Amino acid sequence: MPASPIDTWIRDCLSQEELRARSVIATVFGDAVAPRGGRIWLKSLAELLAPFGINERLVRTGVFRLAAEGWLEAERHGRLSAYRLTDSGARRFDGASRRIYAPPRTAWPDHWTLVLFSPAELEASQRAALRHELQWLGFVPAAPGVLAHPAAEPRVLAEVLERLGLAPAVMVLQARDLALSGVPGLADRLREAWTLAPVAEAYRRFIARFERVQKLLPSGHSPEPGQAFVMRTLLVHQFRRALLDDPQLPPALLDADWPGEAAYALCASLYRRLHAPAEAHLAERLRGDDGHPAPPLSDAFFERFGGLPRS
Repeated sequence: MPASPIDTWIRDCLSQEELRARSVIATVFGDAVAPRGGRIWLKSLAELLAPFGINERLVRTGVFRLAAEGWLEAERHGRLSAYRLTDSGARRFDGASRRIYAPPRTAWPDHWTLVLFSPAELEASQRAALRHELQWLGFVPAAPGVLAHPAAEPRVLAEVLERLGLAPAVMVLQARDLALSGVPGLADRLREAWTLAPVAEAYRRFIARFERVQKLLPSGHSPEPGQAFVMRTLLVHQFRRALLDDPQLPPALLDADWPGEAAYALCASLYRRLHAPAEAHLAERLRGDDGHPAPPLSDAFFERFGGLPRS
């Protein structure tokens, strides 16, 4: 039997780049496992990842690395193994999920979030960790000991500072530019600090690749559950890779043709089409060995992309 158009698209998508086991496991945990309690049998994870060309040896290596980094912890049940999110891992996945599934910012209150620290009072490793984590959130250096972002989310920032143990060592302020004659504002000084061209290109590649999926899914048509899970995972994986490099600046600081909002709209539309059959596949694969059903989806899952149907 010839391959279906959907199977052909999946095969082409998988052949266009090498998927790293650790990265795909992180996507599956964040997108599929975390909303169902954050725990999965190793053999079930291996079954889910087999269609991506990731064998059991690579799965074991990937979860071992994530455990070593503090994201996961292993459980032994006789000869069987399971992995669950650590408390720290769950918080970090939750922060990433809010960035992935929440709509782009459209309004800007015209204030900046500033994180101030004294370089002399922090060890070199602490300064490096602080800069690394905050740059991942889109902060850029505004001056020695000052990191700035125009639209930082306070809750995520607080969680990062707490996790680093640096909350007592910094000050966090909200600031506005004073319109003084001849004095440039922060936006003028920092506009070139964000490297946006590669992010824009990643969004455009994402759009070009997944617009094809829309054409393969005519109105009222759903793919098979296994296909839907693979497609949804690839959708989130590719969108996540572009988004997590995006400093998520307000529109006032972006070019008029910025593709981030279009990429989000496409991702949201396809996710709504794929999530029900994908969850049917997951519910079957995440059953316990004792026949117990998979854990139910959290309420937060149905808030993704502005709201998902529960049926």
